[in-house]
Amino acid sequence: MWFLDADTIAATATPQGAGGIGVVKISGPRAISLALSLLRPSRDPSRLKSHHLYYGYIIDPETEKAVDEVLYAIMRAPHTYTREDVVEIQAHGSRCGLHKILELVLKQGIRLAEPGEFTKRAFLNGRIDLTQAEAVAEVVSAQTPQALELATQQLKGNLHEAIESIRKSVETVLVEVEAAIDFPEDVEEIVQAEPFAQKMAQDVIGPLEELLAHYEEGHVYREGIAAIIVGRPNVGKSSLMNRLLQKERAIVTTIPGTTRDFIEETVNIRGIPLRLIDTAGLHDTDDALEAIGIRLTRQRLDEADIVLFMVDGSRPLTEEDSKIYHLVQGQKAILVVNKKDLEPHHSVEEIVEQFSGLPWIAISALYNEGIETLKSTVFSAITDQRGPADLPAIVPNVRHKVAIQKAITASRAAEEGFRTRRHPELVAIDLRGALDFLGEIIGVTTTEDILDQIFNRFCIGK
Repeated sequence: MWFLDADTIAATATPQGAGGIGVVKISGPRAISLALSLLRPSRDPSRLKSHHLYYGYIIDPETEKAVDEVLYAIMRAPHTYTREDVVEIQAHGSRCGLHKILELVLKQGIRLAEPGEFTKRAFLNGRIDLTQAEAVAEVVSAQTPQALELATQQLKGNLHEAIESIRKSVETVLVEVEAAIDFPEDVEEIVQAEPFAQKMAQDVIGPLEELLAHYEEGHVYREGIAAIIVGRPNVGKSSLMNRLLQKERAIVTTIPGTTRDFIEETVNIRGIPLRLIDTAGLHDTDDALEAIGIRLTRQRLDEADIVLFMVDGSRPLTEEDSKIYHLVQGQKAILVVNKKDLEPHHSVEEIVEQFSGLPWIAISALYNEGIETLKSTVFSAITDQRGPADLPAIVPNVRHKVAIQKAITASRAAEEGFRTRRHPELVAIDLRGALDFLGEIIGVTTTEDILDQIFNRFCIGK
């Protein structure tokens, strides 16, 4: 699929604001001639080597004054990011200077690129598939090294290869079924063929279900999870948050009710962006502001991926502790027994028995005891303890997940059709449906609306 009739586009490819270097990128049939018309000294385009850096000045054609001293690279199609002619101009990272260079480019009749349009052209021109295009955005937005590793694996094509292998298995079966339709005398033999049902189960449904099983793991590395810290006042919630963040983010005092609003920060737990939420202590109160914070805490509990339920091991357990324990029932929760550095009022075993059914850890937030073990417990609760390097190709987003679920449904219908001797034309409908759903993932059968939704999430210049 080639997009050769495209116009020429331009945009800044570096973030807004001052920096050492700023880049203006131009792509399309007029990229080279346009760039050279603004550059001095003048050079013969035919003598410029592709993918080499050249030195010069950007000139305002109206005044013949230099705008900036630059390095620039001319990259000729098809060996470029977009498979079109591309010019990248590396200027000083002045916001004003870059704006002026881009303005001069656009004055020559070049269009400002839309969000993600350079990557969209790379997809439309066949250099990458849709999963790799989406991986570009994942690389840019990766919050941890592990999320970057997963995105890079996808950019290299591991998900594309997995989906393409499954599509070929479906196509192999579909060819046989269509042969049965074209040659009716063989219909009975084909329709009753157990090997086709087995192939669908082993080479299509099984691998798709395995991909789907790893969706949540990939999702937590990319998107992170919300962890809410709850407990009655003054059990050490803010101290724990500060310890996990390794900075003084929350106010810590001996006065109950200090935290009245949410405090939210993100911390890296073994490569997973953990969005920590410190909350108001849950208890009965006559303070109107504190009561609002408590009410909001109860609401946020339902939205959390994991709950850190804290109790004070140095003081008697209360009815408020029991109420909070019942609130977190049915959620993924960890019991955190704090203040192990103090004389215990109850043994840890007694506390754990009181709140049975929850994994637990005893810590001292004040002295940093048990914090690393707590991190390991949280990590184990939300993963199967495998890192990105140990994961197969994974399903990175909801769009892929939904398409795979639909492909599994269609594939199961086809498998059942073989086993129950349905007519080949009906089985073929299910097989074509499975192919279409898989094609949506890699961009073979994707509509323009879906493409717009995907690339509109990109930044301009990428």
